[in-house]
Amino acid sequence: MAEPRLGILTNSREILPIPGSEGMALADLLEEPDAAIAMLSAWLEVPHMESLSQDEIQLLPPVDMQEVWAAGVTYLRSKTARMEESRHAASAYDQVYDAERPEIFFKSMPHKVCGHGDPVGIRGDSEWNVPEPEVALWINRNGDIVGYTIGNDMSSRDIEGENTLYLPQAKVYNNSCALGPYLTLGLTPEEAASLNVRLRISRNGKEVFSGETATSQMKRTFPELRDYLCRCQTFTDGAILLTGTGIVPDESFSLEENDVVEIAVQHLGKLINPVVEIS
Repeated sequence: MAEPRLGILTNSREILPIPGSEGMALADLLEEPDAAIAMLSAWLEVPHMESLSQDEIQLLPPVDMQEVWAAGVTYLRSKTARMEESRHAASAYDQVYDAERPEIFFKSMPHKVCGHGDPVGIRGDSEWNVPEPEVALWINRNGDIVGYTIGNDMSSRDIEGENTLYLPQAKVYNNSCALGPYLTLGLTPEEAASLNVRLRISRNGKEVFSGETATSQMKRTFPELRDYLCRCQTFTDGAILLTGTGIVPDESFSLEENDVVEIAVQHLGKLINPVVEIS
């Protein structure tokens, strides 16, 4: 297998591999975001750069050494759904939605993250599994939000609903986190705060669920979530923060093996993953 390289997505939807980027760390590239954007723009002007179609390459998730964290109950729909799944702990979700401090939890080590086209998992010991389409923040070692990508925070709702202390088991397991397909740089704060997010789930080629929301519906801002994540801890290689979901299927719906999850976010592309059962 060839060594991974960084590449630039062009307006024609082709990939321009960055010369000499083999082994380049994302943390080093994104330490100075303005410099990174200037450098990438300059590479686009280099004549005779090799151009590849997306069919010729494997898109890896935009993570190499970064921990992945997640925020919860940042949309009203998420609060309502989690109160429904865990009625004996409903007040906890109600309180955290209105509290000053957000819910933030660890999601994944970088080597366990799935990319575009990789299978995401549903737990074999769970009967109620859903995807959670989210905007993910790419935060550099200085604590700057330097980019955005799509995240899927897979969740076993019945496990969390049984006891809120089971949250890590409901959220953290093999193939439970997907990121991609790209890392988008250069969005303004205003653009990031009004991104359209769409979810489509298909089964045997037919749509079985769809939903839509927007980051403008969030209770909390991206900088606020970033600030709480970076309190009292440092990230030498940066970190990725999933920012919560506003699309939650009804109680009657659960993912099945061989379903296909498609998450499309304005400016960020489309993340597509088939579903497998994890034992």
